[in-house]
Amino acid sequence: MTGVVVIGSQWGDEGKGKIVDWLSSKADVVVRFQGGHNAGHTLVIDNETYKLNLLPSGILRADKKSIIGNGVVLDLRALITEIKGLTDRNINISPQNLSISDKASIILPLHQKLDELREINAGKSKIGTTKRGIGPAYEDKVARRSIRVCDLFDKNQLKLKVDNLLNHHNALMRGYGEIEYEASSVVNEVFDLGQVIMPYAKSIIEISREINKPENKILFEGAQGFLLDIDHGSYPFVTSSNTHSSYAAIGSGLNPNRINHVMGITKAYTTRVGSGPFPTEEDNDIGQKLGEIGHEFGTVTNRKRRCGWFDTVLVSQAVQQSGINGIALTKLDVLDTFKVLKVCIGYEIKGKKIDYFPSSEFDQANIKPIYEEIEGWNSKTAGSQNIEELPEKAVNYINRLSDLIGAKIDLVSTSPKREDTILLNDVFS
Repeated sequence: MTGVVVIGSQWGDEGKGKIVDWLSSKADVVVRFQGGHNAGHTLVIDNETYKLNLLPSGILRADKKSIIGNGVVLDLRALITEIKGLTDRNINISPQNLSISDKASIILPLHQKLDELREINAGKSKIGTTKRGIGPAYEDKVARRSIRVCDLFDKNQLKLKVDNLLNHHNALMRGYGEIEYEASSVVNEVFDLGQVIMPYAKSIIEISREINKPENKILFEGAQGFLLDIDHGSYPFVTSSNTHSSYAAIGSGLNPNRINHVMGITKAYTTRVGSGPFPTEEDNDIGQKLGEIGHEFGTVTNRKRRCGWFDTVLVSQAVQQSGINGIALTKLDVLDTFKVLKVCIGYEIKGKKIDYFPSSEFDQANIKPIYEEIEGWNSKTAGSQNIEELPEKAVNYINRLSDLIGAKIDLVSTSPKREDTILLNDVFS
């Protein structure tokens, strides 16, 4: 059995949606294993654009099995809306091709309210969350008071769980001077939503038995990026889950022995949404140009992304820690009109040179990047589907990045379209 994990190697927004969709043509099963509806994957298929937040990208292929794993936090209303939006566009979604782990934790409106209150009251220390309740939902999970999918189907048992949850959340609402929640209204809302998703809910043992065939190829789909990992990212400006490749097994409940390749989706430059350190950020005309050509606006929030040069220190760290075997290099075409490109090859902090991203947020804020300049190709790569079609200088850039980050290039994406992909290493062969 072949298992491929796809993760972002930067701060998210690397183009995972297209790559996972492209790889899903070769897979039998696609599993989403962490994050919530704060993730946004944009896919362009036959000139139709699809934006997914919770559903695995494989859902757009009728012959694939899609799974939402236990590591995901679920906003039921958002999920139901997303399913309806796709079925209205003639995408078939049923319990035959979509399963939801009954261990997945639920995001409630109270989580979103708390997320918003915290950001408003954080002032200059705000994280820049999407205010969708992701963090508070994960907090409840770790604190062992979470409502899970398996709790939704018996109203009496659900009320016991909600009462326990509100002991905590109503104390917070009192502290913020907000109106407290009534258990009955929370129970009624989540119970009714639960009835809609009940047909999709299964135990991981049921799911595992369905897909446990030697010939099955499984694609594990991550959200966000490695540098937003709660443990290994630019803490505290991170997401609330582990985006590390090893979480694919934990967040799906599937045997880690099924994983034999990790692909890191990597943008040909660097972007970031929200607050936090960004050593190679170009807050100037260069960053503006990258953003305009690359259409750098968040899929979920539509916030403008911060843009800058490629940082090999960050990506090589993601490669080493996440066991990335190969890179999918995306948005190469955005660099087509730049005469000179810069690549960060090291850092300087207080006069000392280092070759790693420091753990302290104060050190991170004082990084000065050390650059190597590479001559641009100043010609078109957009739409290329074969490595021989690329300008020599574009190939030189790709090879130089591969050398600096210590990973081979599996494929290169030259536009948002599914077909504009150059395959260099077939990970499902």
